[in-house]
Amino acid sequence: MTASHVYKSKVSLPDYPQNLALMLSDNAERFASRSMYQEVQNGKYVPLTWDRFLRDITSIQNYLMSRGFESGDRLAILSPNRQEMLELELAVMAMGGTTVPIFAGYPPERANALVHFCEPKFVAVADQSQYDKLVKLEQFQETIIFDAVSTLEKECTHFSEMLSSEETSEISGKDISGDSVCLMMYTSGTMGKPKCVQLTHSNILSQQAAMRLLWSLTQEDRFLSYLPWHHSFGGIFEKFAAIVNSAVLSLEHGYGKDIDLLLENWGQVLPTVFFSVPRIYQEMATRIMQDPKIEEMIFHDNLRFVFTAAAPLPKNIADLFDDHGIPVVEGWGLTETSPCCTITDPTIAREPGVVGQPIPGVSLQLAEDGEILVRGPNVMTGYFKNEDATKKVLTKDGWFHTGDVGEVEDSGLLLISRKDRIFKLSNAEKVIPTEIENIIAKDCAYLSHAYVSGNGKNYPVILLFPNKAMFLQEPDQSQLMEGCKCPKNLNQYFDCLSNCLKHWNASIEAKYARPKKAMLINHELSMENEALTPSLKLAPNVVRKVFKAQIESLYDDDKPISEEAYVIAME
Repeated sequence: MTASHVYKSKVSLPDYPQNLALMLSDNAERFASRSMYQEVQNGKYVPLTWDRFLRDITSIQNYLMSRGFESGDRLAILSPNRQEMLELELAVMAMGGTTVPIFAGYPPERANALVHFCEPKFVAVADQSQYDKLVKLEQFQETIIFDAVSTLEKECTHFSEMLSSEETSEISGKDISGDSVCLMMYTSGTMGKPKCVQLTHSNILSQQAAMRLLWSLTQEDRFLSYLPWHHSFGGIFEKFAAIVNSAVLSLEHGYGKDIDLLLENWGQVLPTVFFSVPRIYQEMATRIMQDPKIEEMIFHDNLRFVFTAAAPLPKNIADLFDDHGIPVVEGWGLTETSPCCTITDPTIAREPGVVGQPIPGVSLQLAEDGEILVRGPNVMTGYFKNEDATKKVLTKDGWFHTGDVGEVEDSGLLLISRKDRIFKLSNAEKVIPTEIENIIAKDCAYLSHAYVSGNGKNYPVILLFPNKAMFLQEPDQSQLMEGCKCPKNLNQYFDCLSNCLKHWNASIEAKYARPKKAMLINHELSMENEALTPSLKLAPNVVRKVFKAQIESLYDDDKPISEEAYVIAME
């Protein structure tokens, strides 16, 4: 494929509503008494109907307007997923304002900096813990709280006060232009000057119009949702797939952190579709293999398909769903593209690394260096207060430089690596670290993440982060490599890896790309320490910075490190 060739869907993008207010109003009129959202209260899911949802939104809008909040104003939200966040977010977006959801797990300094950077007129926080992260509250015209806050720096508005505002029969914002910015999201692993993506009504609604042609979601469908709403996978792709198609969005109130709670919620909701990242599917597979009742519950008669993104899904996990007749759909995209650009066809056998064909309305092009370019109604308007970064990625004719390198094959787009992760050794040989990481990570259930480094060095090295939860389980043999020793602790895992790494290394065709040393580190990567993105991918810039000493020690034995670690020679 040449740099001038454009790769796009043969299916035309259908019409879609001009803005979110029109979409919400139409759905509420057609499905007034049906549930659109539910979350757990006192151990059971309590539904929110479309009619009640729209009345809450109009009350919120009336309150906001009475306090001087206008079209074009911004509201930042520091909160985990919850009903108050959903209603406030949609009320603001529909009336022409812009919401800026920010990860509730960020430490105070980080959270406060991101809130102030987006210059919000109003700020909303979940509770005391989120409120305490903010300083200089006088810079915001109003602060809204969801739960009671005992220690206040300034007077706040409780969310319930907004709902007590007068209702109107009409939602505000039906005349808002589809090109109006309604959502701003910080990119994963933001480093240095923040990159805050500006997305419009058309960005969001065009994507859902495209997806409607590819899967037939209806008001009969049920979502079990744990993906965070401050991130595009959960906050745009999944959430609006449910809302636009009038399916029921059920909050998984363990937020994917407790597999037992997730399975308990699964049993109550019996989702027909499920959006997740590979780590959760791996945990589910372990439980499925251990308990026939869980297997029966997961693969109930109405489960239609599961969706995966963020990282390659191990073949044995995909095979497990395929064996039960449940299609595994995979997609690719970025926050800047709202997010989905390509999607796999579940009727075609999955190929490792292939993320499918362009969705209707979206065009792809490969630059001379293999970078994937995207153009379509899903592409952002630019980064907020970061013109330099915007100019680097958006061309005048609308092509967005994704930073991902790929190839186009008959079966679809093949992802190779992030462009900025490809490096050269001291002998000028090029190394693609993600290829090495995937070889190792796809086979070992005890490995959480792998990170390859070596720019300018004589050879690559690799950092390994264990999945310590596996030490406490009895995994099914179908999940494990042949001859796996099933380690019970880090020391046993070190012995196990010493043999496996040499086997994996031998499978790397280019000898210069084979890591000569590895380090197993007793450390949990997390979103809270920013080493993982909200989609639970490793954030390479953060890992490179945080573990700089460990990387250097693999090239120099005299370099001391403080972390508990095991060094493995791979030659």
